[in-house]
Amino acid sequence: MPSLLTTVVAALLVGCSSSAGPAVSQGIGPAASSAASRPTGPGGESKPVYSYKKAVRETVWVDTGRDEDRDGKSDRVAVDIVRPAEPAAKGRKIPVIMEASPYYSCCGRGNENQKKTYDAKGRPTGFPLFYDNYFVPRGYAFVAVDLPGTGRSDGCTDAGGPIDIQSTKTVVDWLNGRAHAYTTHTGTTAAKAGWTSGNTGMIGKSWDGSVANGVAATGVRGLKTIVPISSISSWYDAYSSQGAGLVGSAPTPGALIRTVESDAVGARCAAVNKPLGDPAVVKSGDWSSVWTERDYVADARKVRASVFVVHGQQDLTVRTKNVGQWWDALAKNGVERKIWLSQTGHVDPFDYRRTQWVNTLHHWFDHALLGYDNGIDRAPMADIERTPDHWTTDAVWPPKSTTPVTLHPVQGARAGVGTLGTKPGSGTETFTDATDRSEIDWAAHIDRSTGEKAGFVTGPLTKPLHVSGAAQVTVTATSTTATANLSAVLVDLGPATIRDYDPAGLGISTVSGASCWGENSAQDSACYKKTAADTTHVTSTVFSRDWAALGTAADPHTVHPLTPGKPYSLTLTLASVDHVVPAGHRLALIVAGTDRGFADRAADRPTITLDLAHTSLRLPVVGQPGLPAA
Repeated sequence: MPSLLTTVVAALLVGCSSSAGPAVSQGIGPAASSAASRPTGPGGESKPVYSYKKAVRETVWVDTGRDEDRDGKSDRVAVDIVRPAEPAAKGRKIPVIMEASPYYSCCGRGNENQKKTYDAKGRPTGFPLFYDNYFVPRGYAFVAVDLPGTGRSDGCTDAGGPIDIQSTKTVVDWLNGRAHAYTTHTGTTAAKAGWTSGNTGMIGKSWDGSVANGVAATGVRGLKTIVPISSISSWYDAYSSQGAGLVGSAPTPGALIRTVESDAVGARCAAVNKPLGDPAVVKSGDWSSVWTERDYVADARKVRASVFVVHGQQDLTVRTKNVGQWWDALAKNGVERKIWLSQTGHVDPFDYRRTQWVNTLHHWFDHALLGYDNGIDRAPMADIERTPDHWTTDAVWPPKSTTPVTLHPVQGARAGVGTLGTKPGSGTETFTDATDRSEIDWAAHIDRSTGEKAGFVTGPLTKPLHVSGAAQVTVTATSTTATANLSAVLVDLGPATIRDYDPAGLGISTVSGASCWGENSAQDSACYKKTAADTTHVTSTVFSRDWAALGTAADPHTVHPLTPGKPYSLTLTLASVDHVVPAGHRLALIVAGTDRGFADRAADRPTITLDLAHTSLRLPVVGQPGLPAA
């Protein structure tokens, strides 16, 4: 059973790492064609007319204007650039695709954990992922930024905080002529970005994409679009869920930082990042200034860039709650948006929908950075994976016909085995927190009377039930102890083949062969190992969940001690999803205590009693719900 942050170092930090495959072949792949011509009109598509092998490869050192590592000198971040030589020779300005990351030296990027490489003189020779191979021949520059305190950069990384965000923003400023950079790490010769139009698009998975969200939330001019993949919109939600701490092998942002920071800065940055490693600050469940500094949703009104969000609905490292709250906040500001939702875990779309991903990303950047009227902005807003490798589209997301439906739990003939319907319930259900049980155990025993959960189930659906958005579960409960955690999960009860999203593969596996996307150089291959859906057959699927401390009833960001026997009401906002429960399946709501592998246990082991007359499920449903008669 996966824990929310058990794979942080291997997933949140590094990215998806699946089983090894064969060595890749070399050569120019099907996406490259040197004979193609540059488009002549705004409705065209950028073509690979520039030489990748002859591209300019250089490092500049952008002055952040900060001295976070306390060495008495202004910090400089390393900015590695690969760009076509021909446009500069003809006076043409080119746009930039940028990824700012802490992983380039420590851990690598992508399914194959690729790192940046350099020649004997320190000049960049190899860049991770396909962005440089594919887009540089098409007239883009690719810019790979070492976040402060990582790789070759000065300063201190701070896990998506003000240092990461403002330092990366300064790189965007330099690309637009508003900041200073130098040709060497310690020299005084200025480096100018006269070769670029200043139009910048940021992309990245996990921490990288989270930084893209944060930089966009500064409203920096010149940042035209971002593509956050499996990324955080508010870091509080990576460590707590409404007061309930979330478990994992990297329990604090400080622990994450120690994984990625360079040896040269570790001691100097210890004081800067001390609060980030203090469990009393970041694991108490209470909101603090640490989280305020890392809450990009609060500044969504400042976003000027378009946003193409990509996320796995079974991503248990960065839950889709981060998608829902960011998406809704951007919508209020009228931001141009697009979204892909897969059935995978914490995985890059290059590794589950490769051809469509490259083509879509190509058109998105052409539209946002080159201004091409290629129709991508008028295409369906959302692509949703319904079953492994089967996708549908929605013109807008959530669909316009989505309306809330309120369902009520009803007491059954046996303890803990109730029904779920449209008529208000009555009575109570009682369960005792069992820290050795998980959502998978609860779902498997949904029709049994077990002491650690209360389950409520509809009859077989008369037609498919399409849930789109974030459901809410409101409970009124009493506890026998001063601390208590609650879990609420939605379950699709019925046979299905799904992606196996546990930590071993996260819904993909690496298979034989390779595919190539762009041009090669002697040091940088455009070919990548192929992947395929890793599937499993199940009889139930948990498709949304949330956790909360009952002590947050008065304030969702502050945990108060409970008075045993006193009723408390609170609402849990479950992770945003787009899921169809097929006709004939049943829908279940489970309310329980500690969800093993996800949430920290409370200090006590309470017995919790639910007041069913004041407990309900508010479900965002597309069209008619297809619920059987009560």
